[in-house]
Amino acid sequence: MSTLKVTSIRDLSGSGGLNLSSGSITVNGTLTVSNININGTIAGSSSQVIPSVSGQSGKFLTTNGSTMSWGTIQQGGGPKSISVYNSNSTWNKPSGIKRIWVMCTGGGGGGSGYGESGAAGAHTEQIVNVENINSISVTVGGQGGGTNYSGRAGNGGTSSFGNYCSSGGGQGANRRQQHDGSTGGNPNQGAVRIYGGSSQGHRNPPGLGHGGHSFWGGSSPTSHRQQQWAQRHRGHAAYGAGGSSARNRERGGDGRQGIVVVYEFD
Repeated sequence: MSTLKVTSIRDLSGSGGLNLSSGSITVNGTLTVSNININGTIAGSSSQVIPSVSGQSGKFLTTNGSTMSWGTIQQGGGPKSISVYNSNSTWNKPSGIKRIWVMCTGGGGGGSGYGESGAAGAHTEQIVNVENINSISVTVGGQGGGTNYSGRAGNGGTSSFGNYCSSGGGQGANRRQQHDGSTGGNPNQGAVRIYGGSSQGHRNPPGLGHGGHSFWGGSSPTSHRQQQWAQRHRGHAAYGAGGSSARNRERGGDGRQGIVVVYEFD
């Protein structure tokens, strides 16, 4: 068998073709291939060479606009778990969690009689990077107690999540000024800060006043005839809502306690 050795193959114009040297082939011009069967690996410095697939199971090919690489498939962006606190506690980081979204609502103030109701607790929110944090203290503001006509009802307590969120409680009836509506809690600390809803004052002729609305919703019901209606059904109020007033100088309803909700992301 004979062997033909050449260093180049050129087209008729002499401008395009192949150069052969030291076991390599260099193309002058554009190489067009209809079908190609590769029995080895592809390598080179060109940005168009696909990276090796070895060890890349479950990944996808991506590019930054100049080079290609294998990317990791990320799971959905929603929370992996949710922690809810109705009393003082400690948040302990679940395994794999890196960020949390905290919602913090203060307690609602208590109501009085003749339309004088309590105000709602404030609401704050914050996103916290917890990659280097294992636990954070949780404080949940209690409800302000209701009182009789013209009395000073109790204020709601402050809710907080470490040093990241702090939401003041709503004022109780008659706390700000006698017979006037009370002001909602102050949003002390957080990226999102929402004041609690304020309340109604004394009404003449006598009437019944709903407590201030919190971020989560409204207060307990009122009644024209039923005594202690607001107090009896205070558990139906939204977290952080102010206590509704009673009828005919009866005892007003308690406010609703605050709440801390933590959405946990990996």
